[in-house]
Amino acid sequence: MPESGTGEAPSHPRSRTELFTAFTWLALQGFGGVLAVVQRELVEKRRWLTREQFVEDWAVAQIMPGPNVVNLAMMIGGRHFGLPGALSALAGMLVAPLVLLLLIAVLYSQLAALPQAQAALRGMGAVAAGLITATGLKLVAALRHNVMGLGVCTGFAALTFAAIALLRWPLAWVLLGLGTLACAWAWRQLGRKGG
Repeated sequence: MPESGTGEAPSHPRSRTELFTAFTWLALQGFGGVLAVVQRELVEKRRWLTREQFVEDWAVAQIMPGPNVVNLAMMIGGRHFGLPGALSALAGMLVAPLVLLLLIAVLYSQLAALPQAQAALRGMGAVAAGLITATGLKLVAALRHNVMGLGVCTGFAALTFAAIALLRWPLAWVLLGLGTLACAWAWRQLGRKGG
């Protein structure tokens, strides 16, 4: 499929029902995290967002309280259908997974003591880390079009990684500090382009 450019997204959800079913499908695929799935589904398959729009919306969804993908779903639903769209997307993200989670919880309570169940859960941690890494690498291409410039984006990414992974600073402080600096730099760059 051709790569999306930096312009408008080539498509959009046609109805609130489509929003509900799309986000239900996303949520049901999201074992261990949905970032990889949501990027592939919304950008590459459905083409509701360009890669650049996805990166920008994901950044906003991450700094809002609550689960990132739920925030993103509500933003997309609200953008196209207002409050009813946001609620449809929210219901899609929560209804089927909640039912499935309750069933799994009942089953897990019966099997939790088995060494095979514990080993399976540990193995899934490696898979989840791989999914997150692969998605991050796919999204790096969108930084070429970022107003801050690829070098500055790379610098902020490296600083964020060091602060969280190596120095183990709290995420809230990293977002507040580096996020504020990144926003200020982007604002400055946008002012230069506009002026």
